[in-house]
Amino acid sequence: MSIATRTARDTVEATTGITASDLTGRGRDRNVKSVLFLVALWFSLFFGVVVLIALIVDTVIKGAPRLDAELFTNYHSKISPDTTGFRAGILGSIWLMFATALLAIPLGMAAAIYLEEFANKRSRLHRVIDVNLQNLAAVPSVIYGMLAVAVLALFDPPFKGIVIGGALALALLILPVIIITTREAIRAVPQEIRQGSLALGATVWQTTWRNTLPSAVPGIATGTILGLSRAIGEAAPLLMLGVAMVRTDPTGLFDKVTALPIQIYNFSSEPNEAYQIASSAAIVILLAMILGMNALAIVIRNKFQKSW
Repeated sequence: MSIATRTARDTVEATTGITASDLTGRGRDRNVKSVLFLVALWFSLFFGVVVLIALIVDTVIKGAPRLDAELFTNYHSKISPDTTGFRAGILGSIWLMFATALLAIPLGMAAAIYLEEFANKRSRLHRVIDVNLQNLAAVPSVIYGMLAVAVLALFDPPFKGIVIGGALALALLILPVIIITTREAIRAVPQEIRQGSLALGATVWQTTWRNTLPSAVPGIATGTILGLSRAIGEAAPLLMLGVAMVRTDPTGLFDKVTALPIQIYNFSSEPNEAYQIASSAAIVILLAMILGMNALAIVIRNKFQKSW
């Protein structure tokens, strides 16, 4: 705390009799009820973390015997459960994430830029869109799967279980997240940067494209990656679209595809213990992919984050 801050605080306390703890509320909150609530809160947090760690450790121990190269190179097999693999699921998840990013990121960024920089924020339509964006982020993922099924049903039944179908459902799922995080990142850019650009004669679009967006890239990238890391673990919308177990590698957007969560779901319900061990190993792979994407988001945020 600087000398000027301490002096200002002492002056306020001497003239008004109000202490810093009164202003923050900390002094008033330290009664029996607040302490009990704080203890219950910390216990709930501690219990949740312990259960999560126990589940992860148990899964790693069960799946450790199958964390080998065959898990990545073999297809699933009903004949040799001891050497069954997840090659189709791993490649399918990568294809689905690639297609989901192509669909969701440009559309989500364009919507966020329009709502934050060009739309009339005082209009009733803008307020309605704001409220619905917040609500859409909490809609269960299976609803997006049903919506994607309805959209694809307009074309032809052969479009069932293909890459573009699963990507459409996952893109709808993470679109509200991308729009909200992009808007927050754009909103965090100081108005002085926009005003300086406009004062030099730039248009609103030029200011947005050359000044606002580059400054908001860390927040946009972080929110986008976190959205994709949520999508890669979803199975419900893919089940609604008829994504099933296949033994082929997808080579295009209209090829049949399976995903790692689908294979885990199917193998974990098998009575054969070998399949359950393999599904535990696949869960470890999926966790590693999600943690890797979250780590990438943290690196991007720390590397490119600016302090205004």
